[in-house]
Formats: sequence, structure tokens, C-alpha cells
Amino acid sequence: MNNKAKKTILVIEDDLDVLSMLIKHLKYLGYEVVIATDGMEGLKRIESGGYDLVITDIVMPFVSGVGVVTALKGKFPHIPVIAITGYGKEPESAAMEKKADLVLAKPVKMSDLKKYISDLLT
Repeated sequence: MNNKAKKTILVIEDDLDVLSMLIKHLKYLGYEVVIATDGMEGLKRIESGGYDLVITDIVMPFVSGVGVVTALKGKFPHIPVIAITGYGKEPESAAMEKKADLVLAKPVKMSDLKKYISDLLT
């Protein structure tokens, strides 16, 4: 990656296997990665700001990804959000209503994710 400054991505995911795969891939692409393992922790991290992009699961305990998108876009509307789901159209529709920039179905293809992140950060 030839960015002048390293971009920071917050990843909010409760499935540790998916989280591990995302961390590995994003770091390989040259991004700084901050993690949260549920929506509540994600909201706390969002409060500190400083993120260039947020990737959040939609279906999580405590606070859903829809709640995360709502809070994030309310406070930091300029930060792009990618929502990911393994549960089909209902969570996807809810996330889009709350203004996620993109909703992806699991399993996420890393080649697609690379392109989408690049598009959202330019």
C-alpha cells in the first residue's frame, strides 16, 4: 500500500475466527487495525475517534451492528462503514436504512474487501 499516512480501520466482530481473518488480511494490506469484539466495545472505541473506516458485523450481542452504524453516523457521518452479515436480507436492510456505506454477505472475499476499502478511502 502506498498511502502517505497509514489508515486506521476499526473492526467490530464477535466471531473470533472472522475477526482473526480480517485482522490478518487488513494488516497485510498495510492498514492499522483496532478491534472490538462486540458492539458495546465498538461504541466505546468509536468515541475516541481517529478512524478512517469501520467494519462491523451486524448481528452481535449487547449492541447490534445496526446500533453501531446509527451511533457512528450520528457522531462521525464522514467515516465510511462496511457492515457484514451472515444472516441475509433482513439485517442488511436494517443496516442500509441506518446508512452503512456498504453491506457484504459472509463469507467476505478478501479481494472484494480490498477493492471496497480502497474505493471508500479515496
